[in-house]
Amino acid sequence: MERKYEHIFFDLDRTLWHFEENSNKVLRDIYQEFGLQELIPTAELFIDHYKRINEELWVLYRENKITKDTLRWKRFGDTLRCFQLEDSALADRIGDYYIYHSPRQTELLPYTREVLDYLHGKGYKLHIISNGFEEVQYIKMQESAINHYFDVVVLSEKAGVKKPHPYIFKKALKLAGALPVNSLMIGDDFYADILGAKRIGMDQIYFNFDQEQAPEPIRQEIRCLSELMSLL
Repeated sequence: MERKYEHIFFDLDRTLWHFEENSNKVLRDIYQEFGLQELIPTAELFIDHYKRINEELWVLYRENKITKDTLRWKRFGDTLRCFQLEDSALADRIGDYYIYHSPRQTELLPYTREVLDYLHGKGYKLHIISNGFEEVQYIKMQESAINHYFDVVVLSEKAGVKKPHPYIFKKALKLAGALPVNSLMIGDDFYADILGAKRIGMDQIYFNFDQEQAPEPIRQEIRCLSELMSLL
């Protein structure tokens, strides 16, 4: 990397905290805990429908077309509806269970702790910028024992806008006492993390864990966090 960085900003979900593994574990528990095996042939079928609906609703949430509360109750209500089950009370109970248990899972992406130790030891100031819900993101970091690595944590709910809006990046820079020229953004979401940082002049590294084709040419890409130890 050409620049000398002082501040490194990470996304949290799917960049450090292993969202897919942690979420899937809780969804399998829900399948058993709420007796869904009597209605849905397999846990995988339940999870597949939930994921598709949840992703569609998150797009609407990021575009400010639905509220957080709507997303939370609708994703499980719509999933149950796929299996001809209309039960809003059950959907609410499942939603509460998911919100409580999901952030308490502790699986991290491979090499997360080693990379954070390495970067911290090299003297970088580490920070988080996340679109995740405020009440669960802090729990994830605490339960996974990575919260102590980060000086500044900026979440979209408190910032009032979501990535890729420039304001959330500028707010994070200001709180960290950083500038775009000495800062780097690392994240898995091409639009939210990479294009968002690019718009304010921050360098970026695209964490392409799933090895998908990037929508447009990118400056720097990694497929494993361990690659950061040779780049920084």
